[in-house]
Amino acid sequence: MTDHDHHDHDHHDHEHAHAPPQPDDKVHSYYQILGIALKELLIEKGVVSADEVRRQIEHRDSITPANGSLVVAKAWADPAFRQRLLADGNAAVAELGFHMTTTKLVAVENKPDEHNVVVCTLCSCYPRDLLGLPPSWYKSRAYRARVVREPRAVLAEFGTHIADDVALRVHDSTADMRFLVVPMRPAGTEAMSEAELAALVTRDSMIGVSLPDQPGH
Repeated sequence: MTDHDHHDHDHHDHEHAHAPPQPDDKVHSYYQILGIALKELLIEKGVVSADEVRRQIEHRDSITPANGSLVVAKAWADPAFRQRLLADGNAAVAELGFHMTTTKLVAVENKPDEHNVVVCTLCSCYPRDLLGLPPSWYKSRAYRARVVREPRAVLAEFGTHIADDVALRVHDSTADMRFLVVPMRPAGTEAMSEAELAALVTRDSMIGVSLPDQPGH
C-alpha cells in the first residue's frame, strides 16, 4: 500500500547500481555554468562576498548523514525524544543542534507492520540540512517514477524485501516538507550506547530503501 503525499520542488536525476539512468550531462553543465555566472555576478555587485560564498559551501560540505544517524540513535534510546521527533521533527532535531529553518521535517517511524520509504517525484527535495546531499540514485528519473508504482520491487533491488502483509508507505517530499525515516531498532542492541547505535544507522535506512546495519556486521 502506498501513501502518495505532496509536490513542488528543485530538480535533477538518478543512477543506482541496479537501475543506471544518468543525469543529462548537457543540462547539468548548463546549470553549472549558470550557477557560476550568477555567483560571480553577485560577488561583483557586492551582494555577497567571496568569503561568504566559501563559508556557505564549506558548511554544506560539512553536513553528512552522520547527523541523521545521531537523531535516529537518540530516538531509539530515548522514548520521550522519539515522541517529540514524531510530533515536531524540526524542534526535536534542533535539540541536538541541527536546525532546519526553511522546510518542515516530518519523521515517519517504521513498525513491524509498516515500512516507510521517501521519494521526491518531481526532482530531488531531501532533508539536506540534516543529511547533506542526496545520493545520485535518489535524483534519478527511474527511482522517482518506479518507487511509486512498484515500491517492493525497487526496494528488493536494494536488497530490502518487504513482506506482503507489511504496509508500504511512499512519502513524496516537497519544496517545503522533507521526510526522515526512523527505522526499527535492530534486535540485540539493548546494551549499546547511542554512539554505538548511531554507527548502525545508514543513510539509505533513513530514506527507507534499506534496513539499519546489524550489530557485529
